[in-house]
Amino acid sequence: MTGEGALTRIRIGTAPDSWGVWFDDRPHQVPWQRFLDEVVEAGYEWIELGPYGYLPRDAGRLRQELSERRLRVSAGTVFTALHRDDSPDWSTTWAHVSAVARQAQAVGAGYLVMIPAFWRDDETGRALENDTLTPAQWRLLAAQTERLSRQVREEFGLRVVVHPHADTHIATEEHVVRLLDSTDSDLVSLCLDTGHYAYCGGDSVKLIETYGERIGYLHLKQVDPAVLARVNEQRLPFGHAVAEGVMCEPPGGVPALEPVLQAAQELGAERGTGLFAIVEQDMYPCPPDKPLPIARRTRAFLRGCGA
Repeated sequence: MTGEGALTRIRIGTAPDSWGVWFDDRPHQVPWQRFLDEVVEAGYEWIELGPYGYLPRDAGRLRQELSERRLRVSAGTVFTALHRDDSPDWSTTWAHVSAVARQAQAVGAGYLVMIPAFWRDDETGRALENDTLTPAQWRLLAAQTERLSRQVREEFGLRVVVHPHADTHIATEEHVVRLLDSTDSDLVSLCLDTGHYAYCGGDSVKLIETYGERIGYLHLKQVDPAVLARVNEQRLPFGHAVAEGVMCEPPGGVPALEPVLQAAQELGAERGTGLFAIVEQDMYPCPPDKPLPIARRTRAFLRGCGA
């Protein structure tokens, strides 16, 4: 689509998550070579790196593999626990973050997606800590997020985007607003995941319209309302919810992606820049032949939306 209906400020991509990849090395996951080949078959040109170590850690080899397929990288991903007083010292945290940031920088990415630690075990549902942060923990989280964002920018030239995520302390609209209101707008931006935000009761379009200057990156995802109702009733942990199919193939769930993309297009136009919108469906575990047909259909649907 070209002309008035085209979403010219949106750069569409995908990620290993949409191929059922949650870990760096699990025997039932799709091999990384197959993932890259099928991304191309599905019609995507941008990817995220996924779990550190899933794609080759050697930057030279990874660049060659990407170049051969004409693929480019938008971001790497890190998990952090910046709110914990008893978390590993900063040098340990930085060692992990810098390894991922270095790889992302080496393959031309511009972003580092930061996901908070889970407050309950993703598989067993066992509580690992309180699901609510104390005021002191919120202050620590804000200060450490700013510190991490600043250091990543200074040393690697990447923009950190915080990813509100189910079963973490940054999940609901209240959490997101509190984080944004207590951090420097020049340092802390969001990766708005439309599926996770809907899972936790949020309105993605409202967030873009209200805090647009703080939205730096998008993950496109939908939730099946019927499955979500069952998940909430049974208080299932996120891993079980995904196995139940809570994240579904567009356009079969919520939120509707057309208004999200339009709001993001307007935001990009205001800035004069583009905005990445990376498709993630959260399928884990899944049969190896399941992802590609879904990826093809999803890419065709997004083209129909003008992206």
